[in-house]
Amino acid sequence: MDLTLQVWRQASRTADGKFVTYEAKGISPDASFLEMLDVVNEELTERGEQPIHFEHDCREGICGSCGMMINGVAHGPIGGTATCQLHMRHFKDGDNIRVEPWRARAFPVIKDLIVDRSPLDQIIQAGGYISVNTGSAIEANTLLIPKAVQERSMDAAECIQCGACVAQCPNGAAQLFTSAKVSHLGLLPQGQPERYDRVIRMVEVMEEHFGSCTMYGECEAVCPKEISIDFIARMNRDYIAAKFKNRKSEANG
Repeated sequence: MDLTLQVWRQASRTADGKFVTYEAKGISPDASFLEMLDVVNEELTERGEQPIHFEHDCREGICGSCGMMINGVAHGPIGGTATCQLHMRHFKDGDNIRVEPWRARAFPVIKDLIVDRSPLDQIIQAGGYISVNTGSAIEANTLLIPKAVQERSMDAAECIQCGACVAQCPNGAAQLFTSAKVSHLGLLPQGQPERYDRVIRMVEVMEEHFGSCTMYGECEAVCPKEISIDFIARMNRDYIAAKFKNRKSEANG
């Protein structure tokens, strides 16, 4: 396959960026999108030019670091797929492909296709800890969790913190990410002691950095793990309940 790439190049946070055209020739349809960029970078390096900087780690759709906008869509045209799992057979020979970093106020560009996603880390840190006994492990069957609840929690825990939901949202909102992180513990017995304090802390940090959710549904459409926006409703219910509990405690105090 021969392709034409329009790639965003930006030397630093403060530098002006622009799209630069590159030719990607002889690309295997079985190559992943990142492997295609590797081929382009090898040619750039051989010519003494700066390679295209992009993030990657596991290349197995687990780490969430590979995110980029491909033809205006986070992670590209195939749903439920991270960029590292997107194969070139989903494009046509001769295609023009536009590649750019996440576009969100909370994610400033570091270099080329790499953005600073540390605000997501701050939301995680605000979630704090859970209260569990750290002695000998108990028999698993003594802690009964209904299968439906367990599966729902694991659906939320699939979030890989890639930031696609924020990048695709017209408001730059992070409700899908935050609600997944709130819910995967909030649904389980282990997460109950700090459940309501946790949701308040995480939502307040989220609101410092990100826009408001108006339920466009773009986040769910591009999530590589297909996490449901139903979790946003669950987080909102917990947040309202937590605020009510706090006001009731203040009144009684």
